[in-house]
Amino acid sequence: MGKNQSGAVTEFILAGFPTLHSMQTELCSIFLLVYLLTLMGNMVIISVVGVDPRLQTPMYFFLGNLSCLEILITSVIIPKMLTNFFSGQHTISFTACITQFYFYFCLGASEFLLLAIMSVDRYLAVCHPLRYPILMRGAICLRLTLVCWAGGLLPVLGPTVVVALLPFCGQDLVIQHFFCDSGPLLRLACTNTKQLEEADFALASVVIIVSLLLTATSYGHIVLAVLRIPSASGRQKAFSTCTSHLMVVTLFYGSAIFLYVRPSQSGSVSTNWAVTIVTTFVTPLMNPVIYTLRNERVKVALRDMLKKGLTACSGHL
Repeated sequence: MGKNQSGAVTEFILAGFPTLHSMQTELCSIFLLVYLLTLMGNMVIISVVGVDPRLQTPMYFFLGNLSCLEILITSVIIPKMLTNFFSGQHTISFTACITQFYFYFCLGASEFLLLAIMSVDRYLAVCHPLRYPILMRGAICLRLTLVCWAGGLLPVLGPTVVVALLPFCGQDLVIQHFFCDSGPLLRLACTNTKQLEEADFALASVVIIVSLLLTATSYGHIVLAVLRIPSASGRQKAFSTCTSHLMVVTLFYGSAIFLYVRPSQSGSVSTNWAVTIVTTFVTPLMNPVIYTLRNERVKVALRDMLKKGLTACSGHL
């Protein structure tokens, strides 16, 4: 199993959740519910931003792109994982594994870049409100978004090709994870992958640390600007436009730095997949909750969209 007659790898075995085999049925039911809620929540945000004229601003344009990325990232991993668990066939073809590897990391890189751009957008809105409409006009927002998408798609392509060309040893090639993550996959190679791990570390460091520094710098300027506002209500209003994004950034960056910004891909399997659950399940689910419950404009737009929908339905009836 795992190789054809020529010795080439045809499939891998995904170990799933190594310490919770007895609970996998219950976990899969929970993850299916989380996945459906994630899809629904992010699709609601995309719909509201797309149809409500009051949300046709750079902040919500970037938010719509963030929701698209969240849907794609979760869809790269969760459907295959659930199919394997419910069918009892814990295998993934070599081609599907490499494809999953590529899209998980390229979409993740795009999300880091987009979060950094969203931080700069908040900095310009708070610190340069008069110049903000010119600095963040539609054409510039579109270009920045394209840079974010391309900035994830292109740099990850090289490492993915290298991983695809690696020789893999053994008959039953078991990936100690619930998807084709970098560390568990590299451990199956029957060659020295130290240089590749170092290259992965360097690429992850550049994407994560640079975008984190950009985010931290933006919010540092925002804090200084807000503290100079004389009225308490003014300070609260300025901070309210940033808190939702800051909560998402903290959750996303914290888990990603733990997983990928380290020279070696070794580490506790249970700890790694537990932290991966945060980036794969928790963060995409929490984004719609955070951005709707803590954003009055989105809540008003959502209520208006629901009213229009109910009015249209009642009119047809």
